[in-house]
Amino acid sequence: MLFFLPAYDEAATIAAVVRRVPAEVAGRPVHCVVVDDGSTDDTAARARAAGAEVLGPGGNQGLGAAVRSGLALAATRGAVAVAFCDADGEYAPEELHRLVAPILAGDADYVVGSRFAGRIHRMWPHRRLGNRVLTAGLVWVARQPLTDGQSGYRALSAEAAAAARIAHDYNYAQVLTLDLLSRGFRYAEVPISYAFRRHGRSFVRLGPYVRRVVPAVRTVLRDAADRELAPVPV
Repeated sequence: MLFFLPAYDEAATIAAVVRRVPAEVAGRPVHCVVVDDGSTDDTAARARAAGAEVLGPGGNQGLGAAVRSGLALAATRGAVAVAFCDADGEYAPEELHRLVAPILAGDADYVVGSRFAGRIHRMWPHRRLGNRVLTAGLVWVARQPLTDGQSGYRALSAEAAAAARIAHDYNYAQVLTLDLLSRGFRYAEVPISYAFRRHGRSFVRLGPYVRRVVPAVRTVLRDAADRELAPVPV
């Protein structure tokens, strides 16, 4: 099983997060990888010192690109399941078993950890509102009940990881969900805990986020429509 942490300038938290990753889940060993997205601090060195493998795609390409690299690595290594969460300490690696349980049981292909179905220790009011609004938009587009469209804690089966397409480098949240749902992969949510970030600040700003995400969502929906209209081979 592969567990990866996309990271950019997370030297203050990365070692502690890596050390919290469980050595095994459901009797399966967990291999921890940090996908270093061109950090300018010593994120990579601290991750290695804490026991993680470090993958460096080269340069600061964006969160979406980092997640794409992690999923591709899992596919090449034949991992039975792959999970990932942010490296800033907001999510609990100890809850990995919750994310992968539906996959290992054969009940789901794609699992999202929902902060709003679990316990939020603290979240800025404007971020809570923004998450609610963006999730409502995703529910409307996906036509499926979702409670946390922006969660940074997710897991995929081997098949879903190999098939996943992330349409842009900036982020992955909405486009990954829409892509996998359009391909018929089974979706599930599990409750998770969420802690307030103590170091640094999120790269997400509402204006740039909307300007970059909306066109990518349109691309995913267009690709899904093209697949539906494509002739069936005989």
